[in-house]
Amino acid sequence: MRFNIFVVSDGTGRTAQQAVNAALYQFPDVMIDFYRRPGIRSNIQVKAVVKEAADMRASIVHTLVQDEIRHTMIRECRKHNIETIDLMGPLLSRLSNQFTNVPSGKPGLFHHIDKEYFERIDAMQFAFHHDDGLREHELYKAEIILIGVSRTFKTPLSIYLAFKGWYVANVPIVLDMQPPRELFDIASEKVFCLTTNPHHLSTLRRYREEVLSGTTGHYASFEYVRKEIMYANSIYNSHPGWAKIKVTSKPIEEIASEIIAIRGRNDKK
Repeated sequence: MRFNIFVVSDGTGRTAQQAVNAALYQFPDVMIDFYRRPGIRSNIQVKAVVKEAADMRASIVHTLVQDEIRHTMIRECRKHNIETIDLMGPLLSRLSNQFTNVPSGKPGLFHHIDKEYFERIDAMQFAFHHDDGLREHELYKAEIILIGVSRTFKTPLSIYLAFKGWYVANVPIVLDMQPPRELFDIASEKVFCLTTNPHHLSTLRRYREEVLSGTTGHYASFEYVRKEIMYANSIYNSHPGWAKIKVTSKPIEEIASEIIAIRGRNDKK
């Protein structure tokens, strides 16, 4: 299998590619196609490169130094769900701490390096604090809201998306219980309905039942699962603006990529 890597730089890009080549000596069997994009010094150029990388399903390695340009790179890669590696920023940050100074002519660089780190921490905390219907009155603060019956991967998806910088909340759908009224006041493009096959879900729940020594009652029975999924679908169908995501037999990464892609298209609209 071949992988595509875009090497993006505000200079020539040679330093970045040499660093990547040195690292790749540890992966002799991996086939890489490089696409160097030097002289990237504007937000428009960054957006164009990210779009090109997204179309080719490539990763991005960059040595951008200017604060605003780095911020655009981070934002656009998050929107397009592209893995990105910043080679220069962390190095300069550590050197700055060592020398108790900053590189001349580059104001704001380290503020944004720290800001990116703390924003990711904030997103993780948000996901934990808004898991499984917690803090319903704060749903409007979320960028993505996942809803679904139990065992449709709401929590692991929330954490995975939070690690990528998204503010995520999740709300459980329980048979014959109305979801929180706040959910229906949220912009429809934020809401993602997780659906699955009842046979598959019943199997997952039976496994959990075995782990819990059979203390879950009718939770795992196929008939109960079927009714709960039908109830959830009735709620989803009454809100056609909500996106439906099938999670059956899909890895978390694939489901998250699908959600981010839809969220990005909605943002463009």
